[in-house]
Amino acid sequence: MKSGIAALAPRGAAFAVLRGAWLALLTTVALSTAGCAALQEATAATAPADPQPAAAPTPTAAPEATPEAFLLVTPPETGPQSLALGVVIDIVAPAPLKELLQRHLDLVRLGRISPEDVEDSEWARLIDAAPKQVRELLQTEGYFAPKVNIERTAGRADGQPDRVRLEVEPGARARVGRVTLEVEGALERGHAGGEEHARATLDAWRGSWPLNSGREFRNPAWNDAKAGALARLRAAGYATATWVGTGAEVDPLNNTVRIFLVADSGPLFRYGQLEIEGLLVQDTVTVVNLVGASRGSPVTESLVLDYQDRLQKSGLFENVSVTLDPDPERADNARLQVRLREAPLQVYTVGVGISANTGPRASVEHTWRRVFGQAASSRNKVEWGKKRQFWEGEISSHPGERLYRNLIGGTISNEEFAADSVLSQRVRVGRTQDTQRIERLYFVEAERSRRTTAAGDRTNALALSLNYHGVWRDLDSVVLPTQGFTFAGQVGAGRSRGTNASAGNFTRAYARLTGYLPLGRTWYAQGRLEAGQVFLGNDVVVPDSLKFRAGGDESVRGYGYASLGPLVNGVVGSGNAMYTASFELARPILATMPSLWGAAFIDAGNAADSFSALKPAVGLGVGVRWRSPVGPLRLDWAWGRETRQGRIHFSVGIAF
Repeated sequence: MKSGIAALAPRGAAFAVLRGAWLALLTTVALSTAGCAALQEATAATAPADPQPAAAPTPTAAPEATPEAFLLVTPPETGPQSLALGVVIDIVAPAPLKELLQRHLDLVRLGRISPEDVEDSEWARLIDAAPKQVRELLQTEGYFAPKVNIERTAGRADGQPDRVRLEVEPGARARVGRVTLEVEGALERGHAGGEEHARATLDAWRGSWPLNSGREFRNPAWNDAKAGALARLRAAGYATATWVGTGAEVDPLNNTVRIFLVADSGPLFRYGQLEIEGLLVQDTVTVVNLVGASRGSPVTESLVLDYQDRLQKSGLFENVSVTLDPDPERADNARLQVRLREAPLQVYTVGVGISANTGPRASVEHTWRRVFGQAASSRNKVEWGKKRQFWEGEISSHPGERLYRNLIGGTISNEEFAADSVLSQRVRVGRTQDTQRIERLYFVEAERSRRTTAAGDRTNALALSLNYHGVWRDLDSVVLPTQGFTFAGQVGAGRSRGTNASAGNFTRAYARLTGYLPLGRTWYAQGRLEAGQVFLGNDVVVPDSLKFRAGGDESVRGYGYASLGPLVNGVVGSGNAMYTASFELARPILATMPSLWGAAFIDAGNAADSFSALKPAVGLGVGVRWRSPVGPLRLDWAWGRETRQGRIHFSVGIAF
């Protein structure tokens, strides 16, 4: 065996000599080619000013390549020095750009392929093309003067993979210079003619352009801005708006980008007629009234969406679809296509539940969507619970002009509190209007109440009043709000009489303001102010349900439902004045579960016979929120400062 090895040694040395000479020859030829010249130009920033020619490798030094040598073509190797060693690609660039290059650069993408499938000639071509492709990719991010340096170091002769090093200095990102936004078509003519809709649309369109002068320029932002601008024109009633031309001109000397865009608005679509499918029992006039707009009104995106929302909320239909016929020939008499599926005429609903305010309960509700074949709906509900039992019923007409409905309704309820109970009956006749942001209710009401204390004392009161209730909303979402406000207000005036009291006049006022505000990206604040008062003479009483109590889920947490009020002979009753306040701070508990929030809060408030006698009770605690599709589900634990006890509260939905 030893003699065999000794005999092979001279042959191995001879092979090393031949291999070294072959590498030297290839190096000389490769450096003289045009491809190598392009590579040297890309690497000129880091190459010496006057490079000395590399010494030809001797047979004994052949395995060690000099640092300046770039082997663009590597001869076939055998044994452990095979193509399987591959190529290692190092990218030196800022993190966002490095990710961009790793994702899109052909040199990197080819490097993921099995090295045996890639020839060195292909590697050489990609290395030559890499600087240009890098610049093209960086231009999409707003870098128009980057410095690119690329090196390839041979390593296979040493049993190591070849290495390609790509260094990128992006420089400063270009900024937007001059911006020109022009429009042609009906919008331009309407604006020149002083039309209010055209003037407001064009001013808002130009004012909402996001890439203003001085902003950093990126190709994704440029594309998003163009798409958003065109969508806003179409949403404003110009449904066939298109771009006539768009451009972004780069000034490399000033590193700025001039933007110009010209849009053709096309015609303004105006509401003219409805095409209705799916009506079986309900009246066509009801569907027409729910449009909520007069003929000739611009068919904006909000008009279509609001109309669809009103159809859904009317309770008459299960499925609703509203679309605009985009035929420009019919723009002055545009057609809305309405596809409907009617809801069942009668529905019975049985429910059970539990509330921290009123305890366990069961209910039955009946809805009739066309009472005796007339354009009217009725609703009757009976609920029986541990602390509250009631019946309420209402008959209302289907929406008429300006979305108004006439109604007549009644309620009988019995509520059990800690030290008394209140039985009340009321009948009301009125008129209501429901829009996307505002709800109005005008009504005349007769109400009677009987209060019984734990000691057996009874007082009765009867009142007749004229009332107005309103709700105003400006929210990002009615179901799950995070920004905006709601305001609920009530005013009423009437005359009442009661046990051991004189007949007299009274007025009542109530207001509730709730605000939502995001704080940064993950924190959300919510605040509430609530106040009410009944104004009446010293010897005048009103039904107990017109007065106020505090405490409970939507009032002051940490205290029982309606357990805060003036004390009369040691018994909590209802007061003529009330105010409460609340502040809550919440955020998602886990990034992986954005619908599950944790919250901390503080509430304060009370009810009394006058504001001067009112001493607020304070409750503070923590809770969990699940933002479900039907509204937030809240589970809270609150500590009552006055009672020095903790209490669990549970509720679903938003109170307006």
